[in-house]
Amino acid sequence: MRKVFQEELTQVGEQLVEISQLVSEAMGKATTSFQIADVDLAEDVIAADARIDFLQTSLDERAIDILALQGPVASDLRMIVGSLRMSASLERMGDLARHIAQLARLRFPSTVIPASMTETFNKMAEQDQLIADKLIVLLESRDLEVARDIHKANNTIDDLHLSVFKAIAAPDWAESPATTVDVALASRYFERFADHGVSVARKVTYLVTGEWQGQGF
Repeated sequence: MRKVFQEELTQVGEQLVEISQLVSEAMGKATTSFQIADVDLAEDVIAADARIDFLQTSLDERAIDILALQGPVASDLRMIVGSLRMSASLERMGDLARHIAQLARLRFPSTVIPASMTETFNKMAEQDQLIADKLIVLLESRDLEVARDIHKANNTIDDLHLSVFKAIAAPDWAESPATTVDVALASRYFERFADHGVSVARKVTYLVTGEWQGQGF
């Protein structure tokens, strides 16, 4: 029975990795569609989000079955409950990638953001992709140095997000109300994507150390 139980835990971990891989792919496509107004790529992201949702539901059902049938000890219980929470964060990251793609689709054939903000959003996209890619590595390896890298990338995105709101509040901001809303929404989506990545990293840190690290690593 213990061998079966460990196999089930392994499968939960593998499903988390699979979801994280799909999230990384979704973010890559979403940011490309956002940057170059590629509506076909945006549609791909929107359609593929259903797969992430399905895998999250499947993982959660598996984890609940383990809780109900196996009576896990404390360390295994942390793994199962942590997996439930991580799957929720990963699913939300998939939703945020979808939201970015939906903005791209909405404004096609134009791009979502004005030229003056291109560099800022390119940097945000780069850091979000770094977080998404490093989550895959972290879930596979549980290397806490990778968790720290995620935390640093999130700090960079927080600074960029703040700069966006300073820009649209500045007296010389001359864009239309619709563009202003798009810029604010897009910045929020990129920022929240990173926040959920940090949430996953913190939970992995807890699984490795048994200690909740709060705001840092």
